[in-house]
Amino acid sequence: MSSIMLTTMLVLFALSVPIAVAIGMGSIVGILSSDGASLLIVGQQMFTSLDKYPLAAIPFFILAGNLMESGGISARLVEFAKSIVGGVQGGLAATCVLTCMIFAAVSGSSVATTFAIGAILIPAMVKHGYPVSFAAALQATSAELGVIIPPSIPMILYGISADVSVAELFIAGVGPGLLIGGVLIVTVLVWARIKGYGKLDREGRVPLLESTRRAALALLMPVIILGGIYGGVFTPTEASVVAVFYAVIVGMLIYREISVADLARVLRRSVISSTVILMIIACAGMFSFLITRANVPAMLGEWLVEALKTPALFLLGVNAALFVIGMFIETSASIVVLAPILTPIAVHFGIDPVHFGTIMVVNLALGMITPPFGVNLFAACMVAKIPLQAIFKHLVPFVAVVLGCLMIITYFAPLSLLLRDLVYRSAGG
Repeated sequence: MSSIMLTTMLVLFALSVPIAVAIGMGSIVGILSSDGASLLIVGQQMFTSLDKYPLAAIPFFILAGNLMESGGISARLVEFAKSIVGGVQGGLAATCVLTCMIFAAVSGSSVATTFAIGAILIPAMVKHGYPVSFAAALQATSAELGVIIPPSIPMILYGISADVSVAELFIAGVGPGLLIGGVLIVTVLVWARIKGYGKLDREGRVPLLESTRRAALALLMPVIILGGIYGGVFTPTEASVVAVFYAVIVGMLIYREISVADLARVLRRSVISSTVILMIIACAGMFSFLITRANVPAMLGEWLVEALKTPALFLLGVNAALFVIGMFIETSASIVVLAPILTPIAVHFGIDPVHFGTIMVVNLALGMITPPFGVNLFAACMVAKIPLQAIFKHLVPFVAVVLGCLMIITYFAPLSLLLRDLVYRSAGG
């Protein structure tokens, strides 16, 4: 049954069938090919996969990100970031990275970050003399931080799939997110010096105090959300609802950049995005159930333990496999299908499941900026109005930088776990 399921799914992927449909049809074909199995499993497992409280956070974080974009919050964050790092050559490129880091601390979505920040900064970078392909490649890569820095939708999915604390995953994502963001900032500043980009970046820069005053309410948003989660005031799911209400109040009543008509448009866009993700989760949950029923995880686990005898080799093999998988399969679907299979094996090797979760999320996030199916690339090219192939030249160095950071995250566990241990040790004490 499992071989038929996998074959059907991969064939449908190759035919560009939507991901949720491909996974669902693969599962149904597997059921039909199995003696004694009933199609009732389809409905049961799809509903069971969605019957999880933390999943409610996904549509709310998506809605919060869209409200931030429409409510003027993203524009003020750009202005604030530019006032910090925009005073040097290459400062506008560094502003792109820093703004994405801040925006990611609420939206939880890399695609939302690409559209919200890219719509402002890609034209600005082109105006200041950066090649449009460089601007689009940097925006796509920086937006990847949206799924690493908490709150993160893929981390919520991993926590549900692997039965790991979402709050611990969130706090474990801070260190890797800061590492990637910091290395990207250094990279673009050096690259701008070498290539002569960004000599006019100082123009139009608002003083730090003024930009801080204008962006104060926008900056308060991630403080409230993350502070509330780690302080035990509310759960990550409740935090997503708080983020929505805060974005509505600030965007409609204070900044007054969201009208009732805008709100309807934002709600519609958020519903469509949420539906796509939840359908993938439902179908992937059914697929995972059938794969487990066929004893595939146990057999794969035995093979991996035999073939990759040490934790270091296991992590290297997993990273290589996930990097390739991420190129072809959407991040959410990959996590929901693979996390229940790989996490028990990682635990067998003595790897902390929270640390393994950050590795999975960072690695699969690379799939968002690698062809042929990198969603961030499509979004950035759409904003920049350039063909996909035009971005590749400037994309390669950024992918190499993130890959280097991934190796550090993989083999230096304290980067992910130190802050987690400090927070929960102090909470326990």
